[in-house]
Amino acid sequence: VALLISMLRFATLINSPMRDGVAVPAGVSPNELKIIIALGGEGERAGHELAELMGMIPMNVSRALASLSERGWVEEVIDSSNRRRKHHRLSAEGWRAYREMGPRMEDVATFLFSTLEPNERAGMSAVLDKLYDQVMGWHHRAGH
Repeated sequence: VALLISMLRFATLINSPMRDGVAVPAGVSPNELKIIIALGGEGERAGHELAELMGMIPMNVSRALASLSERGWVEEVIDSSNRRRKHHRLSAEGWRAYREMGPRMEDVATFLFSTLEPNERAGMSAVLDKLYDQVMGWHHRAGH
């Protein structure tokens, strides 16, 4: 349980450098930043997929998408096989903003991981991949 609590504490605390180092300078909220990162890294997704992928409440995803859409950073894509299902993707302006955030994300990553050796970073990456798969398994098990 101690490891779980440590992870929860870290997951909460990492929001501060991402907010202060990336979101605020870019003029977006932390939730908007999460959506930009998800769409930039994963490609077009439906709102419920973004909620699951980023561990966000669907209402917060919807608000972030609406705000980013108003800015012209996100656009809707109609699914030709199911016209009621809307996907979202970064627009050209959204991609520009995403690329501009890259150096700030690099600064945050450099600061956070500067005390880790390369083999520790690789090990951490492998462990996080396994834990991500486990968490997604929990979602499927729980029927989310």
